[in-house]
Amino acid sequence: MTKPGLALILRAVHDGEADLEKHLHVIAQRHRTDHEVRHVAVDLARWSLQNRQALAPLADTDGSALAQDQDPQVPSKALAGVRERTAEMLGRGSVPGLLLLHDLRELYLMASGNSVYWTMLGQAAQGSNDSDLLDIVTKCHGRTMRQAVWCNATIKTLSAQALTSL
Repeated sequence: MTKPGLALILRAVHDGEADLEKHLHVIAQRHRTDHEVRHVAVDLARWSLQNRQALAPLADTDGSALAQDQDPQVPSKALAGVRERTAEMLGRGSVPGLLLLHDLRELYLMASGNSVYWTMLGQAAQGSNDSDLLDIVTKCHGRTMRQAVWCNATIKTLSAQALTSL
């Protein structure tokens, strides 16, 4: 049986990864005219799904809902169509650049928040000598850190142009 504190953090990181996955798909659709952003966001969303799937074996009677929620968090087709048309109309001008910076900031904060949860789980794994949990945390936390690094690097790359071209 999972300890209540550990179950709470498992649920928090699971939900955080689901939220990040969903937002990455939204950003991919919203900025579909920026092919690099679209493709990388979809790949990063897959990493969040893999992180959630990796947590499933840890679920027991206190956290069985983790194992039940394994579907990709893809937005509805109706919303995707609206986002696609909006992205095509906006193109790559300064307003979309500002919107992308805002979206990247949100993604960065979400990934950073998830990273904190992974750190907590890692500390719990070390403290309880749980090598299985530590293996999962090591693998998943690395993916989450790379998500945050990509967001930060892309913000750095786009900021000067987007903020000075108004």
